[in-house]
Amino acid sequence: MTPNKIPVTVLSGYLGSGKTTVLNHVLNHRHGLKIAVIVNDLSEVNIDASLIKEGGGLSRIDEKLVEMSNGCICCTLREDLLVEVEKLAKENRFDYILIESTGVGEPVPVAQTFAYSDEAQGIDLSQLCRLDCMVTVVDAYRFWHDFSSGESLLERNQAVGEDDTRDVVDLLIDQIEFCDVLLLNKCDKLADEELDELEGVLRKLQPRAKLVRTVNGSVDPREILNTGLFDYEEASRSAGWIKEMEKPVHTPETEEYGISSFVYERQKPFHPERLASWMKEWPPEVVRAKGMIWLASRNDIGQSLSQAGPSIQFGPSGYWIAALPQEEREALLNEEPEAAENWDDRYGDRINKVVFIGIDLERERLIAELDACLLTDGEMLQDWSRFPDGLPGVEIV
Repeated sequence: MTPNKIPVTVLSGYLGSGKTTVLNHVLNHRHGLKIAVIVNDLSEVNIDASLIKEGGGLSRIDEKLVEMSNGCICCTLREDLLVEVEKLAKENRFDYILIESTGVGEPVPVAQTFAYSDEAQGIDLSQLCRLDCMVTVVDAYRFWHDFSSGESLLERNQAVGEDDTRDVVDLLIDQIEFCDVLLLNKCDKLADEELDELEGVLRKLQPRAKLVRTVNGSVDPREILNTGLFDYEEASRSAGWIKEMEKPVHTPETEEYGISSFVYERQKPFHPERLASWMKEWPPEVVRAKGMIWLASRNDIGQSLSQAGPSIQFGPSGYWIAALPQEEREALLNEEPEAAENWDDRYGDRINKVVFIGIDLERERLIAELDACLLTDGEMLQDWSRFPDGLPGVEIV
């Protein structure tokens, strides 16, 4: 074990955002730091690694470049990452490890690699390394194009494999909602007002991260190296929708450029058919929505709603505490005082609670439309299981 844990920074960001340019810039302005670099690329020929070599930021004596191809850090190459990082840390000759993750990689699994011991491999990176900073690079010029494209990674021939069904927008959101620093790159390609609006949206999606505007990946290395910013629990709860959900009092505020958010909360179930009809005409001004749905036709199981741009995911998330056997229910209520505090005598913890983030949101109209999808007083007295339910997602068996 090294006497001092070696700090690590991870660069994430969608393909073409400028991660390699940022990496080259940092390597060329590293102020004497001996940096080991791990580059992860999905192509057979590791183009990013060759670019770094050509960029002149690597010294054969001071630096080491590890190329990881034909997979990505967050999935098939996680074991390779563990082994490579352990090897570099134990060499005890580097001041820093800088990892450029693949453009289609999600940051959470990479962070977990450093946070938990891997019993199968017998490697505990938390004893050797200190994850210092999770960085996400965002392409300011192409962000709205990619966000609203409605395309999947498969359709763009960027998927990890045939079973990789992720949408581009979901990947963008995953990368933005889990980071310590957001580098908004290619800022020279947008007008000031467009840039200000985009920054406002990003700050709403990710209020905790430090946002730095860059051109050609030119960032002061001190912004992303030896920052001491990373905290797993904080990063896990840093998304804007979580912050909004956790507020004790929800006071809707409209910020500059019409960016706003609110929480829709009702202790009454949705009629599946009416909710499905509403979701088919999803309001385009809603950029992000996330929360829990109480569906009358699936009364025992809470449904998760997650929307980003044109991508809407809906399906079961787990049993309501109220639907569990008494002994299990009482045990959970003892563990979760908040659920006990908000317990309804008749319906327990069942509730609709969804955060909406968007631009020029007509809050009152949205609330009225959603209220119209709830069961009427007459429907509340009917057999809920008989309501037609064409929404996606099957119940948990």
